[in-house]
Amino acid sequence: MQLDPGTVAEGRVTRVTDFGAFVQFENGETGLVHISQIAHSYVRSVSDFLQEGQTVEVKVLGRDERGRLDLSIKELLEEPEEMPRPRAIGKQSPQFESKLRSFMRDAKERGAGGERGRKRKR
Repeated sequence: MQLDPGTVAEGRVTRVTDFGAFVQFENGETGLVHISQIAHSYVRSVSDFLQEGQTVEVKVLGRDERGRLDLSIKELLEEPEEMPRPRAIGKQSPQFESKLRSFMRDAKERGAGGERGRKRKR
């Protein structure tokens, strides 16, 4: 079995780590599915998605400079129609906005005359 970029192959998960999972193929080669290549959604823990001994289908993305296989499960999954949107930050209170403007104005005034009160080192 030739594992060229773009090849889709089935392998067995041999090790799960914090940064991804190692998958071994029937020809004996092993590659890494990085945590970012497991799912379209946020992956907090690889073990939530993959377990040792599990058979998975992966796509070969390529090889790194040392000849190791880079693999992806995400590339074989259908992309969600709409990615979840980040939560909106609530509007700040008018009091906060007023205090911030006052602070910025005072800081600007202090910055303009900031050299006056300092002693110079020689």
